[in-house]
Amino acid sequence: MGMSRARDLDRFYEVLARLQSKLGGCRCLGGCGGRGGEGWRWPSQGVYFFFEPGEMREDGRTPRVVRVGTHAVYEGSKTTLWQRLSRHKGHERGKYAGGGNHRGSVFRLHVGTALLATGDYPQEVRSTWGKGASAGPLTRELEHPLECQVSAYIRRMPFLWVAVPGPAGTSSPRSIIESNAVALLSNRHKPPIDPPSPNWLGLYAQRAEIRESGLWNVNYVDQPYDPAFIELLDSFVAAM
Repeated sequence: MGMSRARDLDRFYEVLARLQSKLGGCRCLGGCGGRGGEGWRWPSQGVYFFFEPGEMREDGRTPRVVRVGTHAVYEGSKTTLWQRLSRHKGHERGKYAGGGNHRGSVFRLHVGTALLATGDYPQEVRSTWGKGASAGPLTRELEHPLECQVSAYIRRMPFLWVAVPGPAGTSSPRSIIESNAVALLSNRHKPPIDPPSPNWLGLYAQRAEIRESGLWNVNYVDQPYDPAFIELLDSFVAAM
Protein backbone atom coordinates (compact mmCIF):
# COMPACT_ATOMS: atom_id res chain seq x y z
CA MET A 1 0.00 0.00 0.00
CA GLY A 2 2.76 2.44 1.03
CA MET A 3 4.71 2.14 -2.22
CA SER A 4 1.66 2.32 -4.45
CA ARG A 5 0.25 5.27 -2.45
CA ALA A 6 3.57 7.12 -2.80
CA ARG A 7 3.48 6.45 -6.55
CA ASP A 8 -0.16 7.59 -6.79
CA LEU A 9 0.66 10.77 -4.87
CA ASP A 10 3.47 11.53 -7.32
CA ARG A 11 1.07 10.99 -10.24
CA PHE A 12 -1.53 13.20 -8.57
CA TYR A 13 0.97 16.03 -8.10
CA GLU A 14 2.12 15.68 -11.71
CA VAL A 15 -1.48 16.31 -12.79
CA LEU A 16 -1.63 19.37 -10.51
CA ALA A 17 1.60 20.67 -12.05
CA ARG A 18 -0.05 20.45 -15.48
CA LEU A 19 -3.10 22.21 -14.08
CA GLN A 20 -0.93 24.97 -12.63
CA SER A 21 0.73 25.62 -15.99
CA LYS A 22 -2.70 25.66 -17.71
CA LEU A 23 -3.90 28.31 -15.25
CA GLY A 24 -0.65 30.28 -15.44
CA GLY A 25 0.03 29.74 -11.74
CA CYS A 26 -1.85 29.59 -8.46
CA ARG A 27 -4.14 32.38 -7.28
CA CYS A 28 -4.93 33.61 -3.78
CA LEU A 29 -8.49 34.52 -2.75
CA GLY A 30 -7.23 37.89 -1.50
CA GLY A 31 -6.69 38.88 -5.14
CA CYS A 32 -9.78 37.21 -6.62
CA GLY A 33 -13.23 38.57 -7.42
CA GLY A 34 -16.35 37.06 -8.89
CA ARG A 35 -15.51 38.01 -12.47
CA GLY A 36 -12.21 36.15 -12.60
CA GLY A 37 -9.26 38.08 -13.97
CA GLU A 38 -7.56 39.32 -17.08
CA GLY A 39 -8.01 36.67 -19.75
CA TRP A 40 -9.76 34.13 -17.53
CA ARG A 41 -13.17 33.45 -16.00
CA TRP A 42 -14.33 31.08 -13.29
CA PRO A 43 -15.91 27.90 -14.62
CA SER A 44 -19.37 27.54 -13.13
CA GLN A 45 -18.45 24.15 -11.67
CA GLY A 46 -15.16 22.73 -10.46
CA VAL A 47 -12.90 21.27 -7.79
CA TYR A 48 -10.27 23.33 -5.93
CA PHE A 49 -6.98 22.51 -4.20
CA PHE A 50 -5.52 24.79 -1.52
CA PHE A 51 -1.87 25.01 -0.53
CA GLU A 52 -0.38 26.91 2.39
CA PRO A 53 2.78 29.00 2.79
CA GLY A 54 5.47 26.86 4.44
CA GLU A 55 3.74 23.53 3.77
CA MET A 56 5.81 21.36 1.45
CA ARG A 57 6.00 17.77 0.30
CA GLU A 58 8.89 15.66 1.58
CA ASP A 59 11.07 16.81 -1.33
CA GLY A 60 11.10 20.28 0.28
CA ARG A 61 10.23 21.93 -3.06
CA THR A 62 6.69 20.93 -4.02
CA PRO A 63 3.88 22.67 -2.11
CA ARG A 64 1.57 20.08 -0.53
CA VAL A 65 -2.21 20.25 -0.85
CA VAL A 66 -3.82 21.13 2.50
CA ARG A 67 -7.48 21.20 1.47
CA VAL A 68 -9.60 19.80 -1.35
CA GLY A 69 -13.13 21.05 -1.93
CA THR A 70 -15.97 21.26 -4.38
CA HIS A 71 -19.63 22.29 -4.50
CA ALA A 72 -23.01 21.18 -5.85
CA VAL A 73 -22.59 17.53 -4.95
CA TYR A 74 -26.15 17.12 -3.65
CA GLU A 75 -29.10 16.63 -6.00
CA GLY A 76 -30.63 19.95 -6.99
CA SER A 77 -27.79 22.13 -5.67
CA LYS A 78 -27.18 25.22 -7.81
CA THR A 79 -24.09 26.56 -6.03
CA THR A 80 -21.32 27.72 -8.37
CA LEU A 81 -17.57 27.32 -7.84
CA TRP A 82 -17.12 31.03 -7.13
CA GLN A 83 -20.05 31.11 -4.68
CA ARG A 84 -18.32 28.41 -2.65
CA LEU A 85 -14.90 30.07 -2.84
CA SER A 86 -16.34 33.47 -1.91
CA ARG A 87 -17.80 31.96 1.28
CA HIS A 88 -14.30 30.87 2.22
CA LYS A 89 -12.93 34.30 1.31
CA GLY A 90 -15.42 36.19 3.47
CA HIS A 91 -16.88 39.68 3.18
CA GLU A 92 -15.12 42.56 1.46
CA ARG A 93 -17.81 45.15 2.11
CA GLY A 94 -20.66 45.92 4.46
CA LYS A 95 -20.99 45.78 8.22
CA TYR A 96 -18.69 42.76 8.62
CA ALA A 97 -16.12 43.77 6.00
CA GLY A 98 -12.87 41.85 6.39
CA GLY A 99 -14.66 39.10 8.27
CA GLY A 100 -17.02 36.45 7.04
CA ASN A 101 -19.44 33.78 8.19
CA HIS A 102 -17.93 30.51 9.40
CA ARG A 103 -21.45 29.08 9.65
CA GLY A 104 -21.54 29.13 5.84
CA SER A 105 -18.04 27.71 5.31
CA VAL A 106 -16.76 24.65 7.14
CA PHE A 107 -13.23 25.59 6.00
CA ARG A 108 -13.53 28.90 7.92
CA LEU A 109 -14.97 27.04 10.91
CA HIS A 110 -11.96 24.69 11.13
CA VAL A 111 -9.34 27.43 10.65
CA GLY A 112 -11.13 29.38 13.39
CA THR A 113 -10.89 26.51 15.89
CA ALA A 114 -7.12 26.34 15.31
CA LEU A 115 -6.74 30.11 15.74
CA LEU A 116 -8.82 29.92 18.94
CA ALA A 117 -6.43 27.29 20.29
CA THR A 118 -3.39 29.46 19.58
CA GLY A 119 -4.75 32.95 20.30
CA ASP A 120 -6.18 35.04 23.09
CA TYR A 121 -9.92 35.34 22.45
CA PRO A 122 -12.77 36.17 24.81
CA GLN A 123 -14.61 33.25 26.40
CA GLU A 124 -17.84 34.36 24.66
CA VAL A 125 -16.26 33.70 21.26
CA ARG A 126 -14.96 30.31 22.39
CA SER A 127 -18.45 29.32 23.50
CA THR A 128 -20.30 30.45 20.33
CA TRP A 129 -17.82 29.56 17.55
CA GLY A 130 -19.24 26.75 15.45
CA LYS A 131 -22.52 26.66 17.35
CA GLY A 132 -25.86 27.04 15.57
CA ALA A 133 -26.80 27.51 11.93
CA SER A 134 -27.06 31.30 12.36
CA ALA A 135 -26.11 33.95 14.89
CA GLY A 136 -27.56 37.23 16.12
CA PRO A 137 -25.91 40.65 15.76
CA LEU A 138 -24.25 40.58 19.19
CA THR A 139 -22.61 37.19 18.54
CA ARG A 140 -21.54 38.29 15.05
CA GLU A 141 -20.01 41.44 16.57
CA LEU A 142 -18.05 39.45 19.16
CA GLU A 143 -16.88 36.91 16.58
CA HIS A 144 -15.88 39.55 14.03
CA PRO A 145 -12.19 39.91 15.08
CA LEU A 146 -11.71 36.13 14.76
CA GLU A 147 -13.61 36.06 11.45
CA CYS A 148 -11.20 38.77 10.22
CA GLN A 149 -8.20 36.65 11.21
CA VAL A 150 -9.70 33.63 9.46
CA SER A 151 -10.22 35.72 6.30
CA ALA A 152 -6.66 37.03 6.41
CA TYR A 153 -5.34 33.49 6.80
CA ILE A 154 -7.38 31.87 4.02
CA ARG A 155 -6.91 34.77 1.59
CA ARG A 156 -3.13 34.22 1.63
CA MET A 157 -3.39 30.54 0.70
CA PRO A 158 -2.52 29.75 -2.94
CA PHE A 159 -4.98 27.49 -4.74
CA LEU A 160 -5.74 25.85 -8.07
CA TRP A 161 -9.07 24.89 -9.56
CA VAL A 162 -10.15 22.61 -12.37
CA ALA A 163 -13.39 22.93 -14.34
CA VAL A 164 -15.52 19.83 -13.73
CA PRO A 165 -18.96 20.30 -15.27
CA GLY A 166 -21.88 17.96 -14.72
CA PRO A 167 -25.15 17.64 -12.84
CA ALA A 168 -25.18 17.90 -9.05
CA GLY A 169 -25.12 14.58 -7.23
CA THR A 170 -22.96 12.39 -5.02
CA SER A 171 -21.90 10.34 -8.06
CA SER A 172 -20.85 13.47 -10.00
CA PRO A 173 -17.23 13.59 -11.21
CA ARG A 174 -16.70 16.54 -8.83
CA SER A 175 -17.65 14.36 -5.88
CA ILE A 176 -15.51 11.44 -7.12
CA ILE A 177 -12.43 13.66 -7.53
CA GLU A 178 -12.90 15.44 -4.18
CA SER A 179 -13.49 12.30 -2.08
CA ASN A 180 -10.69 10.26 -3.66
CA ALA A 181 -8.16 13.12 -3.57
CA VAL A 182 -8.83 13.63 0.15
CA ALA A 183 -8.57 9.88 0.79
CA LEU A 184 -5.26 9.69 -1.12
CA LEU A 185 -3.74 12.74 0.60
CA SER A 186 -4.91 11.84 4.12
CA ASN A 187 -2.28 10.48 6.51
CA ARG A 188 -4.79 9.42 9.17
CA HIS A 189 -4.26 5.84 10.39
CA LYS A 190 -1.51 5.26 7.77
CA PRO A 191 2.25 5.61 7.55
CA PRO A 192 2.61 9.35 6.86
CA ILE A 193 3.69 10.59 3.43
CA ASP A 194 4.26 14.35 3.02
CA PRO A 195 3.35 15.08 6.67
CA PRO A 196 2.57 18.64 7.77
CA SER A 197 5.35 20.86 9.07
CA PRO A 198 5.63 21.16 12.88
CA ASN A 199 4.32 24.74 12.50
CA TRP A 200 1.16 23.84 10.58
CA LEU A 201 -1.82 25.65 12.08
CA GLY A 202 -4.05 22.63 11.42
CA LEU A 203 -2.25 20.75 14.21
CA TYR A 204 -4.26 22.96 16.59
CA ALA A 205 -7.64 22.36 14.94
CA GLN A 206 -10.40 21.03 17.14
CA ARG A 207 -11.11 18.01 14.94
CA ALA A 208 -8.75 15.04 15.24
CA GLU A 209 -9.43 14.25 11.57
CA ILE A 210 -7.65 17.47 10.58
CA ARG A 211 -4.73 17.06 12.97
CA GLU A 212 -4.16 13.44 11.95
CA SER A 213 -4.81 13.68 8.20
CA GLY A 214 -2.69 16.78 7.61
CA LEU A 215 -5.62 18.34 5.72
CA TRP A 216 -8.25 20.97 6.46
CA ASN A 217 -10.78 18.24 5.60
CA VAL A 218 -12.88 16.00 7.81
CA ASN A 219 -14.96 14.02 5.31
CA TYR A 220 -13.28 11.14 3.42
CA VAL A 221 -10.03 11.22 5.44
CA ASP A 222 -10.61 7.62 6.61
CA GLN A 223 -11.78 6.20 3.31
CA PRO A 224 -9.86 4.09 0.79
CA TYR A 225 -9.24 5.72 -2.59
CA ASP A 226 -9.56 4.43 -6.13
CA PRO A 227 -6.45 5.45 -8.13
CA ALA A 228 -8.60 5.65 -11.29
CA PHE A 229 -9.68 9.12 -10.10
CA ILE A 230 -6.26 10.46 -11.13
CA GLU A 231 -7.00 9.71 -14.82
CA LEU A 232 -10.44 11.28 -14.39
CA LEU A 233 -8.87 14.43 -12.93
CA ASP A 234 -6.25 14.47 -15.68
CA SER A 235 -8.95 14.30 -18.37
CA PHE A 236 -10.61 17.44 -16.97
CA VAL A 237 -7.25 19.21 -16.73
CA ALA A 238 -6.52 18.28 -20.37
CA ALA A 239 -9.91 19.68 -21.44
CA MET A 240 -9.21 23.14 -19.95
